[in-house]
Amino acid sequence: MAGDLAEAVRAALAAVRDPASGRDVVSAGMVEGVAARDGMVQVSLSVPRERAREMEPLRAAAEAAAAKVPGVLSATVVLTAARPAAPPPAAARTPPGQGQMLLPEAKAIIAVASGKGGVGKSTTAVNLAVALAADGLSVGLLDADIYGPSLPQMLGTREKPRAVGQRIIPISRWGLKAMSIGFLVEEETPMIWRGPMVMGALEQMMGQVEWGPLDVMVVDMPPGTGDAQLTMSQRVPLAGAVIVSTPQDVALLDARRGVRMFQKVNVPILGIVENMSVFCCPNCGHRSEIFGHGGARREAERLGVPFLGEIPLLLAIRELADAGTPIVLARPDSAEAKAYRDIARQVRAGLGAARPPAGPKIVVE
Repeated sequence: MAGDLAEAVRAALAAVRDPASGRDVVSAGMVEGVAARDGMVQVSLSVPRERAREMEPLRAAAEAAAAKVPGVLSATVVLTAARPAAPPPAAARTPPGQGQMLLPEAKAIIAVASGKGGVGKSTTAVNLAVALAADGLSVGLLDADIYGPSLPQMLGTREKPRAVGQRIIPISRWGLKAMSIGFLVEEETPMIWRGPMVMGALEQMMGQVEWGPLDVMVVDMPPGTGDAQLTMSQRVPLAGAVIVSTPQDVALLDARRGVRMFQKVNVPILGIVENMSVFCCPNCGHRSEIFGHGGARREAERLGVPFLGEIPLLLAIRELADAGTPIVLARPDSAEAKAYRDIARQVRAGLGAARPPAGPKIVVE
């Protein structure tokens, strides 16, 4: 069982000692979490930020000890910072009792979300961010999907972020400042983490990265309506959410849940995008409504939220995304690039609405 394997790994880690203190990592309270599933183990070690670099041998030793446990097929140990980041300036602090809000230097933070996976949310987020940057804004792009990070692939880089003191410098690509857990781990490393560890990693990417002043932060959310969405709505002053869906009914049902979730936490809906709206044959130009057509527009009208536009199911969009070159940059004169830019203009116009109050309350009905 997974629980038994996790306990066996924790017991093995008790033999790994921190040279500085002489204590083993378990009794020293450094083991923040152990997750095991199908023979794959993920361990999180909590260390002081100032010792992160010198702790690499300890991390490697812990990983080797975990890998030797019978039943473990793959073991990954990551370091997480134990000390909270320095507080932002007084003007950016939130009132007592509401919690420390993250990303205080971003003027507007947009969540690009979907109720389910596979609808093109990440492709939309990247092209939206690039379009906003091309319009003269300083833009950050955060990949909040810890389990399935896609930003390194879509931005065409596996560059590792560098650290300056206790801060992480984001990756610069296509006029954006970008960060993803995919930049910090090997490409095929599975993130076998429980919710609290995922939330910790997400908060670190927001609070410990040197984003600097930004006009807009675009957050590529994981699919669904779970922990990450609640963390973002409670710890970040979201200016609004963009919901991405295909036209088919099953996708629209999940998109509807996404809209309602953000509404419950007082996050404005900037609009709905219908992705894969129609298939365009690359040879003859024939149009086929594979997933239906117009469903997202009708759903937006029914819910009383803006409809931002349609993006076709086009081979070039997929090929360029896989190649790490957003179509907005690669083919700026194409109809698809113009559609993304039009969506970006509408989103920018929608940011004029007032931000929600910090620390929205969750309403459960």
